[in-house]
Amino acid sequence: VRELVDDFLSRCPEAATLARRMRDETGTRFVDWVDDVTVNHTTAFEARLSAAGFVQAGAERSGDRPRIASFVQPQGMFPAVRLAQGTLDDGGLTVALKVESLADFAAVHQPQNDIEGHPFSEFRWLPFASGDRTSLDIVERHASRHAGLQPGDPTRSILRLHHLEEFRSRRRYLGVSEDEFELVEGLIDSAIEAVGPAWATDIFFAAEREYWQRRNRAAQFQKARQDRLGLGWANHDHHTYRSSRRHFARLIGLWEKLGFERRERFYAGAEAGWGAQICEHPECGIITFNDVDLSPDELVTDFAHEPLPERHALGTVGLWCALHGESILQAGMHHLECQFDFDALKAQMESEANIKVMKPFTDFPHLRQAFTEGERWPVKDERIAALLAKSQITAEQADNFRRNGAIGSHLENLERNEGFKGFNQKGVSDIIARTDPRNQV
Repeated sequence: VRELVDDFLSRCPEAATLARRMRDETGTRFVDWVDDVTVNHTTAFEARLSAAGFVQAGAERSGDRPRIASFVQPQGMFPAVRLAQGTLDDGGLTVALKVESLADFAAVHQPQNDIEGHPFSEFRWLPFASGDRTSLDIVERHASRHAGLQPGDPTRSILRLHHLEEFRSRRRYLGVSEDEFELVEGLIDSAIEAVGPAWATDIFFAAEREYWQRRNRAAQFQKARQDRLGLGWANHDHHTYRSSRRHFARLIGLWEKLGFERRERFYAGAEAGWGAQICEHPECGIITFNDVDLSPDELVTDFAHEPLPERHALGTVGLWCALHGESILQAGMHHLECQFDFDALKAQMESEANIKVMKPFTDFPHLRQAFTEGERWPVKDERIAALLAKSQITAEQADNFRRNGAIGSHLENLERNEGFKGFNQKGVSDIIARTDPRNQV
C-alpha cells in the first residue's frame, strides 16, 4: 500500500500538495485518508496481493463482465485495492480519499468537476485532480463499504435526515436511566425500521460525535482544522463508551441491534479492575470500545451479555459514570480516537492552542496512543451526595469534585502502522488508572 501511495504522490502534484497540507495544517497523514487504490490488473500483481493476505471482496460490472475487482485485507487496517480490467493507462493509478462531506470538500477546494451521486446516498465521488497517468478522486461513504452510484431516492433521503435530527436532538436527561434507555432504544428501533440498521448506525454516530465535540475543546480545535481542508471526522478510528455494570449488557445489546459484531475482549481484571468489549459494524466500518468495571472472577463469563450485579466498590469506569452519567445517555463518549501523524499533532496542538497531550500510554512502532489533557466537567450536587451517602467517595474527594469538577472526555492521538488493527491492553490499563477521577487534583 505504501509503495502504491508513494508512487502516486510522486506523479500527482496536486495530491502531493494536499498531503503536505494535511500534515502541516491538520497533523494527519495522506495514507490514513485513502479509501481505495485502483491499478490495472496483471496476473503478477494479483499474486502479490494474494501473498499479502488480500482476498477478493466483489466486482463492479460493465454489462455482463466484471470490470473492476476489489480486494481487501481482512486481518489489518488497509484501504481496498481495486484491479481494473484494462481501463487505465499502462502504469496508471487512481487513489480515492475519504471525507465526511463532499459538499464541504468542494466548498473549500472549488474543483472544476461536479459531485457524482445524490445527497444522503451510500456512495458519492468527486473527480478532483490528475497527474502523470494518475487520478485523485474524493469519496463520501455512508452505511456501506462498497463503491457504485445508486439511483436517487428523495423519500429515503428525507427519512435519513429526519432520523439524524431525532438523534441529534434526543433528550439525554430524564432523571431516570431506565427512561433514558427506553428513549434511545425507541429512536434506534424507529430508525432501523425506516432506513435499515446500517443507515441507522451511520447517522447515530454522526450525532454522537457532534455531542461529544461540543463538550471537548481539543475536539473543537481539531475538527475546525480538518474542516478547513474539507475533511471532517472521516479519519475516526473508534468511539469509546463507558458504562456502569448495571447497564453494560444493555449497551452491547443496542450495538448488536444496530448490526455490530463482537470482536476481541479485554480482561484486565485484578490488575486494573476493568474489562472491555470491542464491537465492529461490518458494513459501516464503525468500531466501539466499551469499558466497564470488572472483577477477576468475571473474566471467564460472557460479560457482554450476562447481567453484572452492582457492587459497592467503584473502579475508574464506574466512578466516571457515577459522576457524569452513562456514555450512551447523559455523558456522551469518553473519547474519540482518530488516526493522526502522532508527533505532528502533538506539536501543533501544544504550540497553536496550548492543548497539552499526555504522556503516551502506547509507544510501539506499529501503534502509538496518547490522550489530550482531559476536559474537566462540573459534577452535579446530587451525584456527589449520592456517592457520599454510599461511602463510595471521601468527604475530601467530594469537596474536590464540587470545586473543580472531574475529568470528562479526551481526544485520542493515534498512529497505526503496518496495518495493525488491535489495541494494547497494558497501555489501556495504565491510562485508565492515570485518569481515575480520584487521582485528579
